[in-house]
Amino acid sequence: MSITVRIPESEVELSAIRAQGPGGQNVNKVSTAIQLRFDVANSSLPEEVKTRWLQSRDSRLTLEGVLVLKAQRYRTQEANRADAWARLYLLLGQFLQAPKKRKATRPTYGSVQRRLQGKAVQSKLKASRRSQAD
Repeated sequence: MSITVRIPESEVELSAIRAQGPGGQNVNKVSTAIQLRFDVANSSLPEEVKTRWLQSRDSRLTLEGVLVLKAQRYRTQEANRADAWARLYLLLGQFLQAPKKRKATRPTYGSVQRRLQGKAVQSKLKASRRSQAD
């Protein structure tokens, strides 16, 4: 079962900023990078998706629950805008499905025996190093 969720353009704020890094003389004049701001906390996403997203340890989330993405991979504003949207939906996809619950398992009988046998060998080795005066 896959859930499809659309993010309305009105909930996303896109602004053009200057890109970092090398780019010659043009880099200081043209704002080709895109900064995407998406308020996860006040969005129209389902509550369980918002909760999972806000509880994640994503450094791009502010304390107020606003996601800030910076897209500067390409040299044109249009390509960076498309990249920012693609990254937003890629990130959203991570939180759409609830993570599977971990099933507690026990070590196998054989692995327990191997561990205990290794401990016994180590104990005998250390005991043999001790002086006989003890």
